[in-house]
Amino acid sequence: MNDGPSSPVGSILLTPDGSRTALSTRFGEAYGSRHGAAAQARHVFVEGTGTHEHPAPRVLEVGFGVSVNFRATLADAARRGVALKYVAYEFDPAPVSVLHEVGAGGEGYGHSAWDALLNGWERESPLTVQAGDVSLTVHFADVLTASLPDDWATALYLDGFSPARNPEVWTPEFVARLARSLTPGGVLATYSAAGHVRRALEAAGLRVEKRPGPPGKRECLRAVREP
Repeated sequence: MNDGPSSPVGSILLTPDGSRTALSTRFGEAYGSRHGAAAQARHVFVEGTGTHEHPAPRVLEVGFGVSVNFRATLADAARRGVALKYVAYEFDPAPVSVLHEVGAGGEGYGHSAWDALLNGWERESPLTVQAGDVSLTVHFADVLTASLPDDWATALYLDGFSPARNPEVWTPEFVARLARSLTPGGVLATYSAAGHVRRALEAAGLRVEKRPGPPGKRECLRAVREP
């Protein structure tokens, strides 16, 4: 998890909404939208799952990346004064220096949970944070082989790199495992609107809906586990 030739992160990218993301050297794509990283996090994931209205959200994230989705969720929970439980899986963690730079001055910046995350990053595995009403666990593990909680998540953020670059997290078999992590009524959201992703979600027994996409994208998907 150190800077150096093997670092998974390349350049830091400033996006039009003033937020930052970074380029993945492994996948050759940005971790978040180049058209607005924070805007994508809020629109696709926080609002797309209804987390912004949930009284006590429990979020499961596939691909913690450079923390943009977590910080957007953290900021929303802090504004509303609600408890947040957040579990994420990250196979190839970015250096803590990148998290510092991407997060500086952005959503969630200065929150005690964010400070605790930075302090524990590269020191704890898994990383566990308890700060007031915020509970965070980041598993530095391959989510494809990791144990996932059953019937736990009110929201699931499927934010792997694109199906073309990282196909393993979009297969029907893995999507079916993700569906079992949702509570009845829980919502999975993803920026992808690819036909085979929609079909995998439907095959997992989820009710799939198309939504208008974030800046730079026409559509995205949300999928609900029926009660």
